Amino acid sequence: MLTVTTANVNGIRAAAKKGFLPWLESTAADVVCLQEVRAEPDQLPDGLRDPDGWHAYWAPAAAKGRAGVAVLSRRAPTAVRVGCGAAEFDASGRYLEIDLPHAGTTVTVGSLYLPSGEAGTPRQDEKYRFMDVFHTHLTALRARAREDAGHALVVGDWNIAHQQADLKNWRSNQKAAGFLPEERAWLTGVLAPDAWTDVVRALHPGADGPYSWWSYRGKAFDNDSGWRIDYHVATHDLAKTAVSAVVERAPSHDRRWSDHAPVTVAYDV
Repeated sequence: MLTVTTANVNGIRAAAKKGFLPWLESTAADVVCLQEVRAEPDQLPDGLRDPDGWHAYWAPAAAKGRAGVAVLSRRAPTAVRVGCGAAEFDASGRYLEIDLPHAGTTVTVGSLYLPSGEAGTPRQDEKYRFMDVFHTHLTALRARAREDAGHALVVGDWNIAHQQADLKNWRSNQKAAGFLPEERAWLTGVLAPDAWTDVVRALHPGADGPYSWWSYRGKAFDNDSGWRIDYHVATHDLAKTAVSAVVERAPSHDRRWSDHAPVTVAYDV
């Protein structure tokens, strides 16, 4: 079994003050992928930068206090790569992947923080540029996994709700970044029948959500008025081995250590 968790921590130092480390100590995951770390490794205390029992790899953003991704693995990977091969984004703290030996093959696991964008602004243009180059990376990653008889999995905050079932208030968000027609069409292309699988949706067909992000404003969390934007996107053969997918929603608003919840999938591979 290979269990993988993705979690946008919304600032790892803030999350550590709210309960992230006790969660990490209790998780059964083999790999934990983090997004929106917002810190350089040398800004973190030892127990957070190199937690006991984990091999930790960090890809901070060149812009201080922004973005940043990480991968924690219980086993040492055979390779670690930062970025997706695009000069504009390789120092932006948006993507990091590892090659993990498992059951006689290699599973590549990537941690993604796709830009959030803002409709009608240069931030949205930046998001579209990233989407273009990342689609190219996904195509190459899938081809490499197929050639090597391995598997690939890209988890993280994709910042796109793909379908109406993926956000509670979809009607009022049709012109908002994260649910724009162009973004949803791009994700449909990523999830084409001959390409990648949305693992959580495959295990929860027809369900609303399960949501993974709720605004801190108002009573979004209490009312479960959320978005499903944290995905496990896997090559088909790996996706077929998934046996469970759980959003680790906090029991109450005051026990959240992020505005996102961890999304954990167990693969019997």
